[in-house]
Amino acid sequence: MNKDKNEKAYAIIASGGKQYFVREGDTVEVELLDIEQGAQVEFPVLFFNDGSKATVGAPSVSGIFCVAEFLDTTKGPKISSVKYKRSHHQYRKFGHRQQYSLLKIKTIGDKKETSKKH
Repeated sequence: MNKDKNEKAYAIIASGGKQYFVREGDTVEVELLDIEQGAQVEFPVLFFNDGSKATVGAPSVSGIFCVAEFLDTTKGPKISSVKYKRSHHQYRKFGHRQQYSLLKIKTIGDKKETSKKH
């Protein structure tokens, strides 16, 4: 692929039961992954568009992978909730703050291309 096609290339990957639209150089927050900082993570690609041709996987596109670098662990916004039982005069407030893994998308393509870029 030449550079002009790569700028328009994008993929849809799956992580943590969710799907993410990614391009090379993007930073993405995904569900918390149990890996150390600086490690490389490889995701199967569900859909790939190189700018001229779209490829749909069943369930993933064979030979195409997305390589990302683990940057950091971040936290999402705090979500507060209240439980109240009026007949018992009970009141309980609680909160939750989800942790996410911050990933930088390095390359999207086949194994030969991704191994050359590293």
